[in-house]
Parts: sequence; C-alpha cells; structure tokens
Amino acid sequence: MSNLLTTSDEILASARCLIMSGGYNGFSYADISEVVGIRKASIHHHFPSKVDLVRELVKRYREDGEAGVAALEQAVPDALDILKIYAGHWSKCIEDASRPYCVCALLASELPSLPTEVAVEVTAFFRFISSWLTSVMERGSREGTLSLSSEPDVEAEAFLATVYGAMLSARAYGKPEVFSTILTPALNRLTPAVSR
Repeated sequence: MSNLLTTSDEILASARCLIMSGGYNGFSYADISEVVGIRKASIHHHFPSKVDLVRELVKRYREDGEAGVAALEQAVPDALDILKIYAGHWSKCIEDASRPYCVCALLASELPSLPTEVAVEVTAFFRFISSWLTSVMERGSREGTLSLSSEPDVEAEAFLATVYGAMLSARAYGKPEVFSTILTPALNRLTPAVSR
C-alpha cells in the first residue's frame, strides 16, 4: 500500500492547516492552490465548493477520531488509563505542534457563521466525543476505576470542556505545558482514593 497522498488528501491537509491558522473564513481556494501547487479549477473538480471541502474535512476528522477511539478501547481496558492516554495524546500534539489545536474546536468557535452543512458535521464530532467519554465514565464508575462526583454524562462534558479549555489556554499563553497543568487536577479528581 502506498503512502503517497492523493490530490484530494493534499487539498484537505492544506485546508486543515489554513483553518488552524485563520479559521473557516480565513482561507480561499486561491490559498490552497498556492500551497498544493494546482489550479483552483482542479480543487473545484475534487470539492465543488468550500462547504463541500470543509464538510469532508470534518467528516474525515471525526472518522479518524472514531478509529483512534476504537483502537484505544481495544488496547486499554481501564477507564482512568483511557482518559490519561486521551489527555496525553493532546498534550503531546500540543508540545510537538503536530496538532496544536483541534480543528473542530476552532470551527466550533465560528459555529454561528458557518454554513449549516459544516456546522452539522462539527456538532456531530462533539456529540461523538461526548458520547464516547460518557461511556468511559459509565464503565469506570461501574468498575471502580473512576471516582465520579456527578452523573457520567455530566462528568464527560466537564472532562471534554477541561480538555478543550486547556488547549485554548495553552494556545493563548503560547506555553504547551499549560495543557498538562490544567489536566492533571482534573484527572486526579477522577482517580479513586485507593489509587492515589
């Protein structure tokens, strides 16, 4: 199997980078054309409109997340360890700047001005993450590997908000270590007293 990116993949990767630096309205097909080295007409051949392009980008981003979560669930049975690995993934991405911020989080901050088709995909991404984290919280509570002070769905939303808030703070301060500084107490709070 070849590791070469298709033109569609290159367009999507370019769009992701451009969204990360300037948001949905901060780029055009001319920008992608310059980065990828193809004509705008070629981009339109793959993605007739910017809505089509960003909708596909978010859809694939969610599918990648679903695959990553499925692999994590297969490899790690302990709910607390899953949360630590999830937080650790983002910590590493922020530290090495490979994914310093979630593209869906950036798009979510623009939700009121996004085209409906893109907004629906962004919301679907957050519903997926929330649902997954709720299942982790439920399992951890049931098995005694997590100490919850609220219902699993509330804990899931609080953890999700902490992860994304920590991303935002690390970005705002330009200090990757801020992410771990914020996440450590959140993980400690979920750790059963006997494990501490």
